[in-house]
Amino acid sequence: MRTLRARTRSRTSSAVGRALLVAGALLVAMVALAACGGGATPQPTATVTVTVTPSVTSSSAASPAVSASNSAGVSIFPKLTAVSIYLLRPIGGAQPLHGPFVAAAQRGVSPTKALAAAAMRALLAGPTKPEQAIGMTTAIPAGTTLHGVTIAGGVATVDLSSAFAAAGTKSAMTARLAEVVYTLTQFPSVEGVLFRLDDTQIASFGATGVDLTKPQTRADYESVTPPIFVDAPASFATVSGTLRVSGTADVFEATFRARVVAGSFHRTLTVTATSGSGTRGTFVFSVALPAGSASGKLTVWDASAENGAALHTVTIPLAVK
Repeated sequence: MRTLRARTRSRTSSAVGRALLVAGALLVAMVALAACGGGATPQPTATVTVTVTPSVTSSSAASPAVSASNSAGVSIFPKLTAVSIYLLRPIGGAQPLHGPFVAAAQRGVSPTKALAAAAMRALLAGPTKPEQAIGMTTAIPAGTTLHGVTIAGGVATVDLSSAFAAAGTKSAMTARLAEVVYTLTQFPSVEGVLFRLDDTQIASFGATGVDLTKPQTRADYESVTPPIFVDAPASFATVSGTLRVSGTADVFEATFRARVVAGSFHRTLTVTATSGSGTRGTFVFSVALPAGSASGKLTVWDASAENGAALHTVTIPLAVK
C-alpha cells in the first residue's frame, strides 16, 4: 500500500485561478463529446480520461469569485448571493480516514459588499441538518462570534471572540484555523489570513504550535486537506446542463477516479491532476448532464495499486434539474 502523505507547500496567484477557468472551458467540449447521447434514457457506463494542463503545483488556489448562481448557471438562492464555507468531513473507502478534513458547503447571504464577513458569519453558524447527516461537522467552538474582517494588500485580518481559542486537541484546533483560512481565501482579493482575538493580535494557537504572526494560506493546512479535495460543487448543490468539477489532489501518479450519477444516467471518468505523488496539483473537469429533475451524486476516489480498492472516497449529493 503506497503512502500519500508526503506534501510540498506552495502558493497560487489569482492568475492560476484564471488559467483553471480557461482549462475548464476547453474541457467542457471534450467531456460532452465523450458523453454524447446521454439523454434521459439509461446509458451504459462510459470511461473517459481527463488530463488537466498546463502543469501547476499548488494547494492554495483561491476559488473564482462567487455569485448568485452555481457553476452550471442554476440559481441556488434567489435574490441572495452564494458563498462557500468550509466545514469538516471524514473520508470513506477501504481504509477510512477520519480526519478531520475540510469540505466545501454553500450558503446564500443577503447582497452585500462585505462578502467576507458574511461568509464568516455563515461559517460560525455551523453545518445544516442535511450536512450533519452526511458527516459534516465544525471544530469552531459554539459561541464564537465575529468582531469583523478587514482586507488590505491581499491579507484578510479576521477578529474573533476569545471563545474561538477554547482548549481542544491539536488536530481540532488546527482544523478550526483551516476552516477560517479556507473560507476567507475563496475570495480573489485574499491570499492569506491573520487572526485576532478580541482585537488583539495572536502569535500562536494553543497546542498546535502554529505561528500566526504570518498570513496563513491553504498550503499551511495540508494536514487537514483531503487527498482529493473537491472545491466545487459543494454538497447539495443544484446543477443543470453541465456539471463542472474543480479542486486539488495529491494522489499516486496524480490520477484518481470520479463517477457522476443522476437518476439512470451515470458516467465514470479517470481524472489526472496537474501533479501528484507528494505534490498537490489542481484539476478541472466537466460532465454533460441529461435534462430533467433527479437526485444525483458525485463520487471521487483513488484506486489502490495493490488491489484496486477504493481509497479516499468522498461522495457529494447533488440535485439535477
